Amino acid sequence: MLTFEEKVAVIEEFAELDRKDISLGRVNFHYEDSLYDKKIVVYRLHPNGNGFVYAGEMEEADTDERGMINIKDYSADALRDLIREAINSLSLSPAEKDPVMEEWLNDRDQALILLREEDGYNVYADDTLEGAFNSYQEAASFLEQEGFSRL
Repeated sequence: MLTFEEKVAVIEEFAELDRKDISLGRVNFHYEDSLYDKKIVVYRLHPNGNGFVYAGEMEEADTDERGMINIKDYSADALRDLIREAINSLSLSPAEKDPVMEEWLNDRDQALILLREEDGYNVYADDTLEGAFNSYQEAASFLEQEGFSRL
């Protein structure tokens, strides 16, 4: 297990994180460029070596109910990897993390394109927006109702 000082040294390798000292000798590290409301990457790092990294935006991360991973027993390399992934997960929009670009055709060979974009799922005919939807399911349902099927 790394000591508090060793963990701080690893975390401070990430220039994009800002240290914020909090109560009882604990430290948070913030990522101010986060695209999400969540800005704290390292949460309540305690002088006893216990602390958390926010991984709530990471795919398939084994987190607690708050989206946190306990880093008490992490090695330096594992901690670096986790923090890099956490920062990356806060740096990418949902559309960048899980892009969708699908072509749908109807029986008259007309094509529509379904794209995941920042504000949801949009359907285009060439450059013309045909519909905007909050979820993939809504967009797919619209396309199916209009007689289109995915390639």
